[in-house]
Amino acid sequence: MSTLFPGFERKRVAATGAEINLVIGGSGPPLLMLHGYPQTHAMWHSVAPRLAEHFTVVCSDLRGYGDSAKPASTPDHAPYSKRAMARDQVEAMEALGFRRFQLAGHDRGGRVAYRLARDHRECVERLALLDICPTATMFAKTDKAFATAYYHWFFLIQPHDLPEHLIGGDPTYYLRKKLGGLGSVLDRFDPAAYAEYERCFGDPAMIHASCEDYRAAASIDLEHDAEDAGTLDCPLFLLWGEKGVVHRLFDPLADWGGIARDLSGRALGCGHFLAEEAPDETTAELLSFFRGRSG
Repeated sequence: MSTLFPGFERKRVAATGAEINLVIGGSGPPLLMLHGYPQTHAMWHSVAPRLAEHFTVVCSDLRGYGDSAKPASTPDHAPYSKRAMARDQVEAMEALGFRRFQLAGHDRGGRVAYRLARDHRECVERLALLDICPTATMFAKTDKAFATAYYHWFFLIQPHDLPEHLIGGDPTYYLRKKLGGLGSVLDRFDPAAYAEYERCFGDPAMIHASCEDYRAAASIDLEHDAEDAGTLDCPLFLLWGEKGVVHRLFDPLADWGGIARDLSGRALGCGHFLAEEAPDETTAELLSFFRGRSG
């Protein structure tokens, strides 16, 4: 991973529920960055080193993904709830000496980041979410267009072991189809990063864990979200791709409008995988926000 994150140190940190794999580099205020599906922390390779010129940047693998632990699940999918995954990250940051930090999350990592900001308000100074709208909103607005574009939401939540078995038959093919969809093209991915995704997604344990992540999203996560009261205390910044599904079928600023008092954001000229398709623009926007731009 040194070629993807020059100057960063790789660590494994023990949280209560799982050992978390991460890289850390730079100096300055702490900034935690969380990846999406079906990726690993490698997705930040073009962004994190530049942010590390201003921040101490931590890029971690979520529970169940990459080289982080993949604990057994339960019938209610609680071990892969965003609450459990967020707790991992809070404990990992505390183990690194950071009790309060800034936070960015893409895709599934964005949903973990949102839950972290809800459950651990004292920890989060500023929050950036990339190419997502609230989970409940996206389910509630499901129509033919959304179900077609985000078919994996409904495929991965099927009972064990249907999706695991089908994906496991040719994980490389499935990975290629996922990363080449959602308004994105495969040639925008760095070969070294793509090799990491392929290596990690070839593990049956990660395939199962990622299915559990989505099963939790369609069940226990919705219960937790429904319990939330009030707006987020921290500033919330949104980025999304104008060639992606979120831009085409949803309205991020409106959909997040009742959740944060201090809200800002904009679309970038790319698909779903902003940090790899538009790394310069993504870096500039995150740098501006985390250095104190007000929404």
